[in-house]
Amino acid sequence: MSFDEILVTGDPLIFASQIAIGLTMIGLIALITYLKRWKWLWSEWFTTVDHKKIGIMYIISGVLMFFRGGVDGLLMKAQTSRPGLEVLDAQHYDEIFTTHGVIMILFMAMPLLIGVMNVVVPLQIGARDVAFPKLNALSFWLFFVGAMLFNVSFVLGGSPDAGWTSYFPLAGKEFTPGVGNNYYAIAIQIAGIGTLATGINFVVTILKMRAPGMTWMRMPMFTWTSFITSIIIVAAFPIFTIALLYMTFDRLFGTHFFTVASGGDPMLWLNLFWLWGHPEVYIVVLPAFGMFSEVIATFARKNLFGYKSMVVSVAGIAFLSMLVWVHHFYTMGNSAAVNSIFSLTTMMIAIPTGVKIFNWLFTLRKGRIEFSTSMLWALAFIPCFTIGGVTGVMLAMAAADYQYHNTMFLVAHFHYVLIPGVVFAVFAALYYWWPKMFGFKLNEKIGKWHFWLFVIGFNMTFMPMFFVGLDGMSRRLYTYSESTGWGAWLGFSAIGSLILAAGFAALCYNIYWSFRYAPRDVGSDPWHARTLEWMTASPAPHYNFAVVPEVEQRDDFWHKKKREETGLKKADLKPVHMPNNSWMPIFLASAIGLVGFFLVFEWFTLAIIASVGIVIGLIANSFDYDDGYHIPVDELEEEEREWRGDLK
Repeated sequence: MSFDEILVTGDPLIFASQIAIGLTMIGLIALITYLKRWKWLWSEWFTTVDHKKIGIMYIISGVLMFFRGGVDGLLMKAQTSRPGLEVLDAQHYDEIFTTHGVIMILFMAMPLLIGVMNVVVPLQIGARDVAFPKLNALSFWLFFVGAMLFNVSFVLGGSPDAGWTSYFPLAGKEFTPGVGNNYYAIAIQIAGIGTLATGINFVVTILKMRAPGMTWMRMPMFTWTSFITSIIIVAAFPIFTIALLYMTFDRLFGTHFFTVASGGDPMLWLNLFWLWGHPEVYIVVLPAFGMFSEVIATFARKNLFGYKSMVVSVAGIAFLSMLVWVHHFYTMGNSAAVNSIFSLTTMMIAIPTGVKIFNWLFTLRKGRIEFSTSMLWALAFIPCFTIGGVTGVMLAMAAADYQYHNTMFLVAHFHYVLIPGVVFAVFAALYYWWPKMFGFKLNEKIGKWHFWLFVIGFNMTFMPMFFVGLDGMSRRLYTYSESTGWGAWLGFSAIGSLILAAGFAALCYNIYWSFRYAPRDVGSDPWHARTLEWMTASPAPHYNFAVVPEVEQRDDFWHKKKREETGLKKADLKPVHMPNNSWMPIFLASAIGLVGFFLVFEWFTLAIIASVGIVIGLIANSFDYDDGYHIPVDELEEEEREWRGDLK
């Protein structure tokens, strides 16, 4: 493809997007220049290795991707709201269908969850940072570069259009000869390598950096779920990375891993994809379970019921998550024996999931429940997620799945699992941990508007899909005739999506309002919480803890508060060692992104030239002997006095 062919033209929606992107970039650059914030952004954010700031950047990216993927969803809903509409043509619908799925799962859910993990986990275990701070920064920038590379596809070269699963042979060069699916293969690889590095980082952090006395059975539940999630990441993401590498070779270099005509096998892609894809569901859901556990225990004013059974059930889900992938293609020619085995393993995974539901319900029993916005999200999650779980058991039955498979019933099930199981959790986490990130609360009144609009809109949007799916509506249909009788259901669903969008808009307004007007005197522990992150200032200082806490029991902070032992002795202060900022992560990620962009368009000479930047960066990093810096005792004492008032 030549340079003059890369700009996508001919579609009014894309043309409007190109104008909007251009004006937004110009406006943003002008604003930052006017406010003289370039140096501040570089020194405080772009080069930071502070886990809290990296977490916040993940969260900001996730919210932006939520908007981007949400617009795709609204366009699809507009297209299917009435029979025979032509808001989108078939090609554009396929592209939006594909990008919506990829963005919402990989570029919205993942950064939001990893962002919260980055902010909270080191604080919960009493650490001053993650095990590998510079690698943590590289992980973020690889994710961000991958996300940006994927998102420019719809204005430069064309979007991927083979579905978020990108099944072969449709995803091969024969059926999709443009560069759209090159974006899919390369952008997700770049972001996935960042995610794999994050998994390794958090496994090591939780294994090696827990506070003295924090044994396995004293870890907070969110730390447990983050740890097990990180193990699944390390186990599953290399599979997807190799699958995407094979896909890249097939598309760019003419190999035939997935093409039947030359000895390959499209089913190899399906097996590799779902060997990653189903564990990926639990990669995003398990941290959410930990978030709900923290919120429910805090606002029920009780310790988490059945802590050990919760840990065992989370570990059981992680193990079983690697043994269920074939249920995604019961209808593709497996034997009855194979289908039966994977039907059993799929139904077995409902058992530990059900255990957690009862854990949360018994935690609520006889609790002094405070109906904060965070708690409302946790309470709404239980019935909505149960609907997703029950319909999942229906889909697990191989014989019945021949009726449900590839229908809108499956789409409804998928959204009833992932939206309550991920989005509700992230919203609960944002309202809960926002003071720890920024030093003030999000507005509770606006938060309740956000809650009710989003929950009502969610159920209106996706409940009708169960019924049209059972009535035979296939997924991926971009139009349908009036004789099907689906118009009323899908029109109702489209109205629900607008209410859903209004709920998201309420969140954005809440963030704006709270930054401008929210009181800044919320204290270090505004929720009367139970875990160590609330033992330090809000927002948490860059060193997290002036003195690393010693843990004596589960929910140690809760018990220390009761004994009035949360103070800090001046005599215990010692200089704190911290890592310096580094420009290397953003440099390496940018070089990798540039190579990826050239590979998308198969400009191999330019890709080889750009790859020199990666080599230079790696060599320069190998000669980096920066050992960080120490915070002196008098500086620690001054910062601690600001929020504690006095030291003993």
